[in-house]
Amino acid sequence: MAQIESRTFQVLEFPKILGALSGFAVSEAGLSACLGLRPFTTLKDIKHASDLYDQAAAWINESDYSFKAFPELDGLFAYLDRPSGVLDQDGLFALKQVLDLAHGARESLKKYEERSWDVLFESLFSYEWPQKTASGIGRCLDPEGHIKDESSPGLMSVRQEIRSIHQRCTKRVKDFVLQENLSQALQDEFMTISSDRYVLPIKANYKNKTKGIIHDYSQTGETCYFEPIFLVETNNRLQELKREERAEEYKILEYLTSLVREEQRGVAEAYAGLVNLDVLSAKVKLAQAYGGRTIDVKAGGEPKLLKARHPLLALAEDSVQAMDIELLEGQKALIVSGGNAGGKTVCLKTLGLIGLMALTGLPVPAAEGSCIPLWNNIFVVMGDEQSLEENVSTFTAQIQYLKRVWDDVDENTLFILDEFGAGTDPTQGAALAQGVIDTLVERRATGIIATHFPALKAYAMAAESVRAASVLFDPGTKRPLYKLAYDQVGASIALDVAREHGLPDAILQRAEKYLLLDGSDTSSVLDRLNEMAVKREAELEAVEIERAKIEEKRAKLEARFEKERGKLLNEIQTQAQTIVKEWQKEKVGRKEARKKLAEIRVKAENIGPQKAKKAVTFSFDDIVPGKKVSYLAWDKSGTVLEVNARKKQAKVDINGVAMWVKAEHLGPAGKTSKGPVKQPSLKAAAPSDLVVEVDLRGNRADMALSMLERAMDDALRRGAGRMEVVHGRGTGALRREVHDFLKHYPAVQDFSLANEERGGDGMTEVTLK
Repeated sequence: MAQIESRTFQVLEFPKILGALSGFAVSEAGLSACLGLRPFTTLKDIKHASDLYDQAAAWINESDYSFKAFPELDGLFAYLDRPSGVLDQDGLFALKQVLDLAHGARESLKKYEERSWDVLFESLFSYEWPQKTASGIGRCLDPEGHIKDESSPGLMSVRQEIRSIHQRCTKRVKDFVLQENLSQALQDEFMTISSDRYVLPIKANYKNKTKGIIHDYSQTGETCYFEPIFLVETNNRLQELKREERAEEYKILEYLTSLVREEQRGVAEAYAGLVNLDVLSAKVKLAQAYGGRTIDVKAGGEPKLLKARHPLLALAEDSVQAMDIELLEGQKALIVSGGNAGGKTVCLKTLGLIGLMALTGLPVPAAEGSCIPLWNNIFVVMGDEQSLEENVSTFTAQIQYLKRVWDDVDENTLFILDEFGAGTDPTQGAALAQGVIDTLVERRATGIIATHFPALKAYAMAAESVRAASVLFDPGTKRPLYKLAYDQVGASIALDVAREHGLPDAILQRAEKYLLLDGSDTSSVLDRLNEMAVKREAELEAVEIERAKIEEKRAKLEARFEKERGKLLNEIQTQAQTIVKEWQKEKVGRKEARKKLAEIRVKAENIGPQKAKKAVTFSFDDIVPGKKVSYLAWDKSGTVLEVNARKKQAKVDINGVAMWVKAEHLGPAGKTSKGPVKQPSLKAAAPSDLVVEVDLRGNRADMALSMLERAMDDALRRGAGRMEVVHGRGTGALRREVHDFLKHYPAVQDFSLANEERGGDGMTEVTLK
């Protein structure tokens, strides 16, 4: 973890963010883990935390997994350290809840194996699952945490006898009440249990009407719990059975505890994974609360926060004004000037707090493309730091703090200075602040400074390694806009702020006179700069809004175009299938069918993509067995199985269909479409070039002929000219069935056995009409 001092966390209000994060946790353990988060020190750890969050957010948003509260198990693991300790039902039930949730999360994540969320799975579920413990507890405890009868033969036997006694007692009590005519004496209709003994709740004034034992009275004294003499022996037996039941239950608890100890590591890791998942879920909810995301943390460079909002303000209200906080390449310090209550301190705190959050792997309210350098130290001079008890003024406190941390300032430091030097003579304070900034720049540290000093404003405009920025105000009302305008300085407008807050006009008029007499009033120039900057920002916003509208309109038009194109392609495909079917049924001739298919191909080319793509060099020498290639006619990728150098052909497996294809109709695998589907016939091979293979080996004759018929239909539909039917040698029975089928199939022109090099009498080559 970064060696950032606790004072920085407090000044930048980092604990408040962790408090907000913990409010989204569903467990006490998750809440504690949220409050204990601290910044990482290495890019590797930060990148891991960022990837972990991104994958967890994707999983949580896409899956239907519902994360529920679970009990804390820290005390349970501490108890297991005692060699003779046996877990009770409550502890085992708590463990059951944890394991059930962990198992549900594992199974949910496994459904998304194709998403390659490896970081998420390895961080949460890479441990060996405690199968024995989970199965044992699941078999012995019911959903309410009670021990099941079938947990052991002994327990089942004892409980069956207890239930039998209960039934006998119920019957005998009913008979007794009727026989003795005691129905009016009972406070309740049924018997009850007191101290594990069956008793009758009777009115106190009837206690001497029959023989028995009084065990207790109600609080009012109106009811006594009476054990009739005829139940004494039965209750004694019940006591013995209860002791036996407790002994059997203890044996089960001992056994389950031994399973937990045996797999304690897996159990502990399952619990830790669930706690981490709770923290990740809280991060996702925090991001949803203010539209946050993780941002990049880089080695060196300058901070760049786009449309950043102060996280605490963003949580409190939706309408917080976003601002860009950015240094250009080679710049190390940002000096922010402008009026009081204009947002300078908020700007400084936004950078500091978002920096801490990004280093901790938390999502922040900033736009995509934001990044910060890796800061191992963040120092802050902010607010009134005077101490009456220690006789230290604000200026003295700032100097003492600067002296204490100065030796730790390096290129991996962020230094935040809010009104540094304001507690002393303005001229000397500005000079001192300028000296501090110069040294920060020399050490390659990143600095962000808020000031009202004119000298510091001029310095910001002159120094190459320093950037100036001003908070903007509405030119008419002088109200703050909470935006930054870069490469300019701003007026402090102290008199306007004082007027806004109700200071008497007499004081303000005198102040204006003294300002004119001093001759240093530059407010008109700075007001003009502010007005120009506000106008520029408004124009940029208008351009951005217009650009967003154009992008949205373009996206809609593209979606509409693709929808219409897909509809047309489907219609063309249907027409082609209809022509093939008519040809199969001999309704149209072969030449006429080819002519119609050619017309359809031209129609398809007219609605295909219009942009010509640069040809990728691909030769026959690139085609080797095992290589991934693209069959241009279908726009599909497949794997090369064989190569025929003489014929310049390759056998390609495309989604389980093997066929011989000329090399000129193949291309690199990367040429397949990843966006809207392209029309296959743009670079289609002639139908007679296609050779479709079907393997019938291992099937019964009826099943094989069914497969052959489907393959023939598929080949004709795709315009194949030839087929290779692999039936094997064997006894020749399957070959004869296949040949008999081919003799009567109308689309077969001829067929013959393959030569020995290509399989001999184990394969039949078919020429289609």
